[in-house]
Amino acid sequence: MLTNPVYAALTGVHAPFAESRGNARRYPVAVAPFLALPDVPTEQDWADAAALLGSGATGALMRPALAVPDSFKVELEIDLLQFRAPDSLPAADPEAVVLGPDDVPDMLALVALTDPGPFRSRTIELGTYLGIRRDGDLIAMAGTRFALPGYTEISAVCTHPSYQGQGLAGRLIRAVAAHITASGQTPFLHTGGSNTTAIRLYNSLGFTLSNEMKVTVVEAV
Repeated sequence: MLTNPVYAALTGVHAPFAESRGNARRYPVAVAPFLALPDVPTEQDWADAAALLGSGATGALMRPALAVPDSFKVELEIDLLQFRAPDSLPAADPEAVVLGPDDVPDMLALVALTDPGPFRSRTIELGTYLGIRRDGDLIAMAGTRFALPGYTEISAVCTHPSYQGQGLAGRLIRAVAAHITASGQTPFLHTGGSNTTAIRLYNSLGFTLSNEMKVTVVEAV
């Protein structure tokens, strides 16, 4: 399940968000760019994925590497590491506040500045996002994205460049993890394989490597 988290989410907890054709699934474009297929996709599954995307459109697969048929062009492939949280993390952070729809413009601006990964106008609908504000400005945030049976992903961890190095990302990860574990779920998260800063942070918080994966952006041709 954790090796195919997008498919597990879109065929489970996030099924209400799913755009579907056959066994292929995707999130609405305004929510997330992700496309999902079964663990062992058939030729028909790939055909359904192409029809679901539409000619010239792209979708991001998040899973171990797989052979992509000629009906798709690989636009981008990124190494991805998946980490699971330890059994316990410190409790919630008193400075962290729950972010809502009115905060989305500030969230999008922070994401544009820091590039933590995909976050779009409706991504906030997928889970609970926490932020830290100083003098009214949103300076750091993190939240929950993919929801699977027994697991919830921590995502969109980012800090304004002027406030980096102050431990805000770690504080928010712990706060979001506390929210997840309070609901009986296990936190997990992802980062690029070359993001040594994030990897050091996650290791320092006790997260352990669970899977090596790929983000493969494909275009239907």
